[in-house]
Amino acid sequence: LHISFNNFKLRHICVFSIKKLMKSKKNLVLLGMMGSGKSIIGKLISKKLKLKFFDIDNVIEKEAHMNIAEIFSKKGENFFRNLEEKITIKYLNTSNNVISLGGGGFMNDKIRKEVITNHYSFWLNLNISALLTRIRKNKKRPIVLTSSDSKIVELINNRAKVYVKAQFKINCNVLTKTEIVKKILKLYEHN
Repeated sequence: LHISFNNFKLRHICVFSIKKLMKSKKNLVLLGMMGSGKSIIGKLISKKLKLKFFDIDNVIEKEAHMNIAEIFSKKGENFFRNLEEKITIKYLNTSNNVISLGGGGFMNDKIRKEVITNHYSFWLNLNISALLTRIRKNKKRPIVLTSSDSKIVELINNRAKVYVKAQFKINCNVLTKTEIVKKILKLYEHN
């Protein structure tokens, strides 16, 4: 009975959320450090809300016909950041989607202003040790491939000062993926 009630409640929240999002025409935007879970949470939310999901890093890779590490090594970070801005703004100009920004996307003034002004934004926050572990496991993260832990911590702290401008902060340290999704949907429903 308890599980059924929870499932019923989550379905009710999702139906309410779909109607609200469709009426507002805003996107639900996830931001945070690389390794914070934006892609998996975005997929789960889009499935619950029956909306399209766009992972900006994946879109960039498809359009550039190379992965992000290759873009950084062959074209440079400036080329990547310009491409990231162009693609992100293009997708933010759509409506009723779930969008996962790249880890550095929200650092861009133009992207940040668009997200804050016209969309629902959720910062997926994790503690530094959890982020370091996740970041070190993935060899596709060009900014941190050759960085020391202290440099990565500095990057995390600097980005956190900007991520805090998101509409909502989700502390993900002790939450399961399902709990994170429920928390985002509940916050979204009440705003």
